[in-house]
Amino acid sequence: MSDKALISTFTAMRKKFLRIAMHILPSEDDAADALQDAFCRLWPRRDSIESEAEAEALTTTTLRNICIDKTRKRKVNTIPIDEEHDRCEEDENEDIEERFQEVRHIIEKELTTQQKEILELRDIKGYSFEEIAEKLSTSENAIRMNLSRARRKIRDCYRKEVRDE
Repeated sequence: MSDKALISTFTAMRKKFLRIAMHILPSEDDAADALQDAFCRLWPRRDSIESEAEAEALTTTTLRNICIDKTRKRKVNTIPIDEEHDRCEEDENEDIEERFQEVRHIIEKELTTQQKEILELRDIKGYSFEEIAEKLSTSENAIRMNLSRARRKIRDCYRKEVRDE
């Protein structure tokens, strides 16, 4: 693939790649850095890339791997700072319970009946996608899509509530 073709393909799909990276990494800056790293890793291989579809697939895979690596590097065992260390266990349990209630409220308020049922069957009762699909007389893909949408809705609403506080 020529230099110009690869650059134009990459530029055209930049927003999509950023969304992928931001799904894994916490900030837009980190996502943009990961995207640049992915492009830099693929640049030396540009002559072996034959099509736009291959460029997209390679970039997506490389980007996800870079994001996962960055996430793993951040998960370092640290000693909590004094303020956090001094909190009593009771306060932590209250915080956890409060967060749980917020999420429960979002589930009850924002999700459809079907999404609630799928979420309960999958995350609480531990059913497989196949079992849920059979129980609800629908396809596994529909179950996966509904579960994904439900989780995204919960996450977005929770983040919004946290920011508003």
